[in-house]
Amino acid sequence: MMMFIYMSLPVILYVVGIICFVLNRKHLLSMLLSLEYIVICLFFIIFIYLMYMNFEMYFTMMFLSFSVCEGALGLSILVSLVRTHGNDYFQSFNIL
Repeated sequence: MMMFIYMSLPVILYVVGIICFVLNRKHLLSMLLSLEYIVICLFFIIFIYLMYMNFEMYFTMMFLSFSVCEGALGLSILVSLVRTHGNDYFQSFNIL
């Protein structure tokens, strides 16, 4: 029962992050910020789960390393988009 109480708030925060990501599709920077918020919520969920089960915290360090790499790649895409198109509107970036 306690695990459900501890996990309910981060899951609600995760769902709010997903909703924010879906609704903010205009600017790439707002999309990247909501993705980082989702990653922080996932880290919080993993941290609570590992603390509850008395596991080691090595996976959280690896998860943080990958999330930092994801953030750096997102910022590099943002910089290249601003340099080529002049703005960060996601609709101006034609994928096709």
